[in-house]
Amino acid sequence: MKMTSKTTSPRWLLAVALVLLFAVSACAPAAEAAVAVPTAVFEPLDAEVSVGGAALLRDGGAFMLDVREPDEWQAGHIPGATLIPRGELEARLDELPTDRPIVVYCRSGNRSAVGRDILLDAGFLSVTSMAGGFNAWAQAGYETEKGE
Repeated sequence: MKMTSKTTSPRWLLAVALVLLFAVSACAPAAEAAVAVPTAVFEPLDAEVSVGGAALLRDGGAFMLDVREPDEWQAGHIPGATLIPRGELEARLDELPTDRPIVVYCRSGNRSAVGRDILLDAGFLSVTSMAGGFNAWAQAGYETEKGE
């Protein structure tokens, strides 16, 4: 996962703004607080992560979202992942967590990039796409499972 220390990047500024919003809202009297404060503040993720980076995120508690079709899922998927086919994603956004990062994956990485962008456009802040998709995950020797 690429780390950066630039303090002028838009991601850094967004994270600082959210922290400040939380701090100001927490100090304001309840009657005057009209701003909804997020329950968790995340630094946005890189647009794409390697398979190794995705494994680290998963091990750290990230939500693994498979946007392939059910027959692809049955043939093999990442243990603990959730299947929401790309074509159903917009209608099922309420099934996704807002309190942890999301790693989107598909077979090779194309549909997951589209899925990631859908989530970012919907307001999810901590979302990334796994480069190479499930094929790269399996080829790298990470655990997979078949069936439901």
